[in-house]
Amino acid sequence: MPIFKRKETTERILPTHIAIIMDGNGRWAKKRSLPRTAGHAAGSKNFKDIARYCNKIGLKYLTVYAFSTENWKRPKEEVDNIMKIFKEYLEDAKNFKDENIQVQFIGDRSVLDPEIQRLMKESEDASRDATGLHLNIAINYGGRDEIVHAVRSLINSNAKAEDITEEAISQNLYTASQPDPDFIIRPSGEYRLSNYLIWQSAYAEYWFSDILWPDFKPKDLEKAIDEYNRRNRRFGGV
Repeated sequence: MPIFKRKETTERILPTHIAIIMDGNGRWAKKRSLPRTAGHAAGSKNFKDIARYCNKIGLKYLTVYAFSTENWKRPKEEVDNIMKIFKEYLEDAKNFKDENIQVQFIGDRSVLDPEIQRLMKESEDASRDATGLHLNIAINYGGRDEIVHAVRSLINSNAKAEDITEEAISQNLYTASQPDPDFIIRPSGEYRLSNYLIWQSAYAEYWFSDILWPDFKPKDLEKAIDEYNRRNRRFGGV
């Protein structure tokens, strides 16, 4: 994959954790008079390219929204195709083991096909010792569902009311022990969070773009990071 070259400056700050809502695959296909399945295939390829680029520039954490708890409402043919593409990615994941990317899947995997669950675990196990980019892939993920899951975990551990703190909930989320995202990117022209990392995003910066996900390239990521560098993050201070 060609690497976008930019002029580095000493002032540049790379976010620790970027989260991306990979949106616009269907519209990308429609604009080209292609089936939606072609859009999802193009989006999957672009995901791999962007993940590799993030690893090359030294990003520590990347979380991508691959399939939400609400996406099951889509036509069965489209859902089946998305799961087929996801399975193909998992089967091919071993070919990326030398890229030093640690993979983790977040979301409720219990309802997924057992073969997909097996491949997910194999991918996580195979990349567990990687020291480069930590890549979270959100599959069957919903922010509200995640919070419910965290609270239930605390209740099941016999936690008392006074034990249910912000820190306790954070440590029972799928992203436990990870830094919250500094920067959330949503291509495709939509201006909403869509139930994505709603606990973790409390102080995140946002960047929206009309670019459809399959057309989102490293130069666009760099443009977003440049914008992040122009933000003044006060966290409630002055």
